[in-house]
Amino acid sequence: MSFARADGDGGPTEMEVRALMKVLIGVDPHKASVTVAAVDEAVGELIERASFPQDRDGLRSLQRWARRFPERRWAVENAGGLGRHLAVRLAAAGESVADVPPKLSARVRLLSSGNARKNDELDALATALAALRNERLAAVDPEAASEVLRLLSERRL
Repeated sequence: MSFARADGDGGPTEMEVRALMKVLIGVDPHKASVTVAAVDEAVGELIERASFPQDRDGLRSLQRWARRFPERRWAVENAGGLGRHLAVRLAAAGESVADVPPKLSARVRLLSSGNARKNDELDALATALAALRNERLAAVDPEAASEVLRLLSERRL
């Protein structure tokens, strides 16, 4: 595919390429920070990594960073635990979010790298690759918690 450009160069710009690319963003959440890895879904290659503070401003920066990939999905490690706040926030904003169990991403990290070394960047990449290779992951539902509370309150009446 080629794009006609005003400057005469027939190749696509980086922005044009990203607009066509489907991206899976793997997230390794911690109490103080969130590390992400963007992977091209077609070939499973790392495109970019970033890290953000786990606070209101950091999460806004993360969402701004992710907008550069219009066709994106999210894979959050342990979306029922440390990743819950971010996963629910993303799902409530209309994003597609999958919950990746920590054991699955650890297995992918071990098999991909050949050793058990662990760091946030590798964990985010392993989370993305685990989601890319596994179609049966649970989707994060932003309404699930409120539904459970509603059922509990009805039960108590």
